Amino acid sequence: MELKTILITQARVGSTRLPGKILKEVNGKSLLEIHLERLKKCIKISEIIVATTINNPDKVIYDKALEWGYSAFRGSESNVLDRFYHAVKNSNADWIVRVTSDCPLLDPVLVDDIISFAHHKNYDYVSNSVLERFPDGQDVEVFKFSALKTAFQNATLKSDLEHVTPYIRNNANGKGANFFSSKNFDCEKDFSAIRMTVDEQRDFELIEYLIQKLGTDKTWLEYTNYIIENDLIKMNNQIVRNEGFLKSLKNNKNG
Repeated sequence: MELKTILITQARVGSTRLPGKILKEVNGKSLLEIHLERLKKCIKISEIIVATTINNPDKVIYDKALEWGYSAFRGSESNVLDRFYHAVKNSNADWIVRVTSDCPLLDPVLVDDIISFAHHKNYDYVSNSVLERFPDGQDVEVFKFSALKTAFQNATLKSDLEHVTPYIRNNANGKGANFFSSKNFDCEKDFSAIRMTVDEQRDFELIEYLIQKLGTDKTWLEYTNYIIENDLIKMNNQIVRNEGFLKSLKNNKNG
């Protein structure tokens, strides 16, 4: 029987470093639309849900997603775990894929490969970012709905609520626990110095340049090789990876 796999991309207008970043346009299309059009090519996905917040400025994201033919959900801004769970709790999903909408050039073939790996191995949680060797902006997490439900019912730390999957990762065999089974989806080479995500203006300028030169339909490796061959790494490699998550870890004591 075909496993029902739903991809959720989290999206909001608010951003401390680059407000409105996912609505910024390149060649007449917003980064959000480019992101979704690439993910629509995934063959292992049953449905794409754009999960945004109940804040008034984010209604535009909800409306745009529906206009473009995708499912959409509005939930808590700060408790993203709650938002994810309620977006899919009545969907009868077997598997959930988590991505973020500030990664406009996320590779649909890579997403499918990770989903296939998770399905075949039957791990509770699989990601290509447990060991960060893929470029930032190509991060994919695949996990069972049952693991999401357990996290929703048990997570209490601020970082667990804000970032959806830390509870699962921290209670998995990869962290010395055995509540969940987990596995990293490996990359042969280390491309972790490459940034294809959008957190700051420098990031946007790189994405804009890549799209203008290569279009929006290349593989993650083609974009990566172009960045390396044209010495574009220096445009944005000073930016800290996963800065938002590191900040929320520091705030756990305040939760």
